[in-house]
Amino acid sequence: MSTFIKRLLTTDAGFGPLALRLPVGIIFIAHGAQKLFGAFGGYGLEGTGQWMGSIGLAPGILMALLAGGAEFFGGIALLLGLLVRPAAAALAVAMAVAILAVHVGHGLFVANNGYEYGLALLAVAVALLLSGGGRVSLDRAWAARLSGAR
Repeated sequence: MSTFIKRLLTTDAGFGPLALRLPVGIIFIAHGAQKLFGAFGGYGLEGTGQWMGSIGLAPGILMALLAGGAEFFGGIALLLGLLVRPAAAALAVAMAVAILAVHVGHGLFVANNGYEYGLALLAVAVALLLSGGGRVSLDRAWAARLSGAR
């Protein structure tokens, strides 16, 4: 197995990442579906794109596609435990942009549209980036299979 793929997939973490991946994966899937498809009361790609453009994230449609895609597909990856590190990296970037572009000026608390929720999701994404998918992940199974093949 190449060194890059080994680093990407190998995880010595136990069951902790599973406890993070499942609920946060669901949260990201739902938020991404709001942006991409208008599900769960969201505005869809066009509406989200217009809003993103209005706050200076231009071109808005592209930014909505990138954010929604990272959240939706990254959330699926977290749920499955597949390519957890790249998904977590994309999600961490999305959360950092959300915090800095939208929430930081409102203070910490979510009741004031602050950044506490985004910060919690960013922390989970960074933890998963560092730990990998953990013992119960497709990444671990894939790495074991690739290692056994040689």
